[in-house]
Amino acid sequence: MLHENSKVTENGTGRAAKAKRASRTARKSRRSGRAAKVSLYDEVTAQIIAQLEEGIFPWVKPWNSGNAVTGLPRNAISGRQYSGINILILWGAVIDGGYPSQDWLTFRQALAAGGCVRKGEKGRTIFYADRFTPDNERHEQGEGDTPRSIPFLKRFTVFNAAQCDGLPEKLTAEPAPLPERELHDQAERLIAATGADFRTGGTKAFYNVGADFVQVPPQPAFTHQIDYYRTALHELGHWTGHKTRLSRDQSGNFGTALYAREELCAELASAFLCAALGIVPTVRHADYLGSWLAVLREDNRAIFKAASQASKAADYLLAFTDQVPLRSECAA
Repeated sequence: MLHENSKVTENGTGRAAKAKRASRTARKSRRSGRAAKVSLYDEVTAQIIAQLEEGIFPWVKPWNSGNAVTGLPRNAISGRQYSGINILILWGAVIDGGYPSQDWLTFRQALAAGGCVRKGEKGRTIFYADRFTPDNERHEQGEGDTPRSIPFLKRFTVFNAAQCDGLPEKLTAEPAPLPERELHDQAERLIAATGADFRTGGTKAFYNVGADFVQVPPQPAFTHQIDYYRTALHELGHWTGHKTRLSRDQSGNFGTALYAREELCAELASAFLCAALGIVPTVRHADYLGSWLAVLREDNRAIFKAASQASKAADYLLAFTDQVPLRSECAA
């Protein structure tokens, strides 16, 4: 699956207004009696679409706008990294708020830590995904039958550490930035540790599903050599979808919705991996934007599924190294 380097205009003009309209639409839907969980999908998907329409990718350089440190958003108290759709929501919040931190916590966690959320600050809603089995299902199932479980989303409100006062220094201190260099040791170790058939050469980057190998151009061929690693991680994201690994449907042809879904998954997986390894992610194939928007407008759960699959792909790859996996979808 091919991609090319391209520049993305980071202009947020009009984005706030669209996000507000999306939120109002979602609230009206809830008042009209639609199921709450459907409204959550609608609300988040509408926000992502508004960002993409403005040429802003919530998984690209979210720390540049607010001078935040490179990394995945995490809970400031537990240190647990957020995963799936919550990463996109909180990265987008860093852009909106211009925050210098990727650390988040609930109102109660801020109080328990000895600090407080500043008056007037507004939090961000994130989600915890799980399943539950109704009591009647447990009692009515016969011997050997599997009770039916129902998926649900639960809301949590979190605040950035920069929105709080009085927090201990250990919760607000920023780690030392990584030194600038062309070779990235952690990324090199991850690529080698996967044992993937990883080939270097040619002028195109792709993952061959049938032959199960990744190929990228030589690193000196990239205008910015760090793009070699971004590209490699994108293609390794595709590699995780092989039937012998995470078994995603990779049968879609170029231009189809199925192809766009797999590309979106690999794009997000690369962004998550870049953040975990200290590499600023970029969009390498903005020409896919139209197909992504088409998928998101057609299916309000598409971005949730893509983000979830991307987290699983990143976890799968990080498990080959001593890096901490993104773990499960957890709000706080």
